[in-house]
This record gives sequence, C-alpha cells and structure tokens, in this order.
Amino acid sequence: MSISLTPDQERFIQTKLQSGKYRSAEEALEIALRLLDEYDRADAEWVENVREKIDAAILASDQTPPIDGETFVNQILERFRQGHQAQA
Repeated sequence: MSISLTPDQERFIQTKLQSGKYRSAEEALEIALRLLDEYDRADAEWVENVREKIDAAILASDQTPPIDGETFVNQILERFRQGHQAQA
C-alpha cells in the first residue's frame, strides 16, 4: 500500500522524528494507527453504553405512570426550593 501525505502531515512526522521520540516514520504511523484503533473501540463502547442507558430509560418510562407537564415542573421547582432552603 502506498500512502500520500499532505505537506502538513509530512512536517508533523518530521518534527516528531527530529524530537528523537520516534526512530522512523513507520514507527510514528504504527503508534498513530494503534491510537486510532483504541479511539474507535472506546467510541464503540460509549455508543453501546448510551444505548443501554436509553433502553433502561425506555423500560423505566413504560413502567412509570405518565405525569402532566405542569405537575412535573412544579415537582422540580419544589425540589429546588427545598434544596435552596436547606442551604440557607
């Protein structure tokens, strides 16, 4: 496989090589690809975690009686007032 780099990418790799931290462009790219793989895995785990939370919330909402908007807002305001009074 042949890869073409932009001038900015080439300068970036050259800067890394000149720092002495990497022995070759191949080593720098290998590390970059490994980090990209780790990022993709973490992203997939995050998506799965969010889906599980959404599924749990949907299940909980199916088992909870509905509440009208005004009552909901009043309950939140009451909790806010109670918390504010406790701090005073």
